[in-house]
Amino acid sequence: MIGAAWQALVSGPLRATPGRTLLAALAIAAGIALGVAVHLINASAAAEFRRAAMQLAGAADLVVRGPRAGFDESLYPRIATLPGIALASPVLELTASRSSGNESLKVVGLDALRAWQLQPALVAGGAGPAADLFDADAIRLSAAAARALGVATGDRLDFQVGTATVRLRVSGILADGAYRQQLGVMDIAAAQWRFDRIGQLNRIDIRLQPGADPRTVQRALQSLLPPGVYALTPDAENERSVALTRAYRLNLDMLAMIALFTGAFLVFSTQVLALLRRRTQIALLRALGLTRRTVLALLLAEGGLIGFAGAAIGIAAGYVVAQQVLAFAGVDLGAGYFRMLQADLLVEPGTLATFLGLGISFALAGTAMPAWTAAHRPPAQGLHAGDAENDPVSGTAVKTGLATLAGGAGLLSLPPVQGLPLAGYVAIALLLLGSVLVLPQVATLLLARIRLRLAMPHALGLAQLQATPRHAAISISAILVSFSLVVAMLLMVTSFRTSLDDWLVRVLPADVYLRAAASGETAYLGPVEQQRIASLPGIARAEFLRTQTLLLAPGRVPVTLIARDLDAQHASRTLPLVGTPMLPAPGAPPAIWVSELVADVYGMHPGQVVTLPVGDPLQPWTVAGVWRDYARQNGAIVMDRSEYTARTGDRLANDVALWLAPGAAPAAAARDLRAALRSDAPVEITSAAEIRRLSLAIF
Repeated sequence: MIGAAWQALVSGPLRATPGRTLLAALAIAAGIALGVAVHLINASAAAEFRRAAMQLAGAADLVVRGPRAGFDESLYPRIATLPGIALASPVLELTASRSSGNESLKVVGLDALRAWQLQPALVAGGAGPAADLFDADAIRLSAAAARALGVATGDRLDFQVGTATVRLRVSGILADGAYRQQLGVMDIAAAQWRFDRIGQLNRIDIRLQPGADPRTVQRALQSLLPPGVYALTPDAENERSVALTRAYRLNLDMLAMIALFTGAFLVFSTQVLALLRRRTQIALLRALGLTRRTVLALLLAEGGLIGFAGAAIGIAAGYVVAQQVLAFAGVDLGAGYFRMLQADLLVEPGTLATFLGLGISFALAGTAMPAWTAAHRPPAQGLHAGDAENDPVSGTAVKTGLATLAGGAGLLSLPPVQGLPLAGYVAIALLLLGSVLVLPQVATLLLARIRLRLAMPHALGLAQLQATPRHAAISISAILVSFSLVVAMLLMVTSFRTSLDDWLVRVLPADVYLRAAASGETAYLGPVEQQRIASLPGIARAEFLRTQTLLLAPGRVPVTLIARDLDAQHASRTLPLVGTPMLPAPGAPPAIWVSELVADVYGMHPGQVVTLPVGDPLQPWTVAGVWRDYARQNGAIVMDRSEYTARTGDRLANDVALWLAPGAAPAAAARDLRAALRSDAPVEITSAAEIRRLSLAIF
């Protein structure tokens, strides 16, 4: 009996309608393929990111981490002599700007005698005499960096420091396994000298004495460290770096889930219509003694088979896509987090099994309702002629749909969970599901009100739709889901593009913008260069800008500090403020303006007095307003440059906004700017219109 029922209800219909079966399986396969490809690429990138960080940390038990600008090296001997610390290794880590093109290279300055015990592969690995590492002009490259830069031992590399060029000699190439990413290794004293970081460190790697309690030592360290410098375990340090990409990776995963969600609705619509066509067969089997439970199990098995086939196809396709993307485009999927990161494809059987289960689960979810309805339909009703045309819309389904829509709308106002909009994702699913549940009733009401005089073929078609509105609604349910998502994405992208365009107009008021280098952090404009630029005859006005990073809390990603010429009374002319600003009262700490992300993450609001690690000791500042920032995904804080300089003594600049004098041509101004700096200085000069064009071209 079961064998005959299987033949009648599952295998026979699947063979009889291969096109329908294939379409449903491919709908599941598309979502699974996208999910597998995105997950494999992101997982491979995150794993390689962690591996690279662990290779740099080596055998360290704790890492003292400061901002990219660094902290005073006098802190090092105080840390090295603390109880419980067996070894402290000073490190200067920076991203060096290349003098040619838009390239940069991560460079690490190490004390070889101490790093030997923590990161021996970085000190002793590779070709070239070990003594060369102490040469003032020597740099060792990882094998990946040597291949990417096309250099060998003995070749020269030019880097930009300020607007000058520093030439270093490649003294050796590290072994392939020493460090898999692009890296340069130098003696720490040479790195401090050649990159103008005398007296500065930004990391200290620590090995503890046997038996020392890491938490006790960590607390002792933290009491000694200046503001903005924190002691972390290597694992916490790695997770802090990877956390920056968490929301980005989750959004890509959710995009794949949306595709899979759409596939489930396609399975739903095809299964409903297929089971309606087979209602007489099902009713006959029920009349012959087949139980509801058996019918339901067989119909769910059919959906499970479709899901299994689709998931298997999707896993294979996703694996191939991930391989090709890694081979030809790398692991960065557009956000720039993993730019130039090289990774091997990481395949975890458990992950693939999860995606197989997801494919089957979504197919079963799409099959469950029509299968339950078919199994519970009375046999007499199923054998009655015209049963399919007279199936009323279920009042329970409509009520459930309305409740689902209300629940989805309610979730839209909930806050993020640990920085992730999980409630928003659930709300999207509920709104789509609710729409599908009420669609038959909506179709019934709309079709019943159509009164048109049509030609006979069209009139017959309309009559068929009016007689079977539920079937029409089911047929278009997958279209409703997919089209609504397309419209939502289109509206979202268009809205963001419009908002970005308005934002760019506000934040780019000048005619021309000059940047010391397209990438890296070693290029800058000194006071002399700033004076030359400001005094050029074609320049009517120049506003200089300095960017740094601040660590506001351990385990958090750094925020960007922007020091720029700013009139606090008219900040809205420069910054796209959100809400009502609140300027400091006379005698209150100076003003800062925080981006929306910083305000949300750290709970800052206008009028609040906060302390920031700008200068030493901690300085109080008044939050004067919140502004919208589309450029920095880690958050940003803006302050007046004169206040920043007074507290730090830093008079350097990274960028400058230039207003041209009346009649001055941008091309002539660019030539004068290059001549004022140095004819071969690799500065980047771009008009505001070009920046807008490049930014909007992404969309």
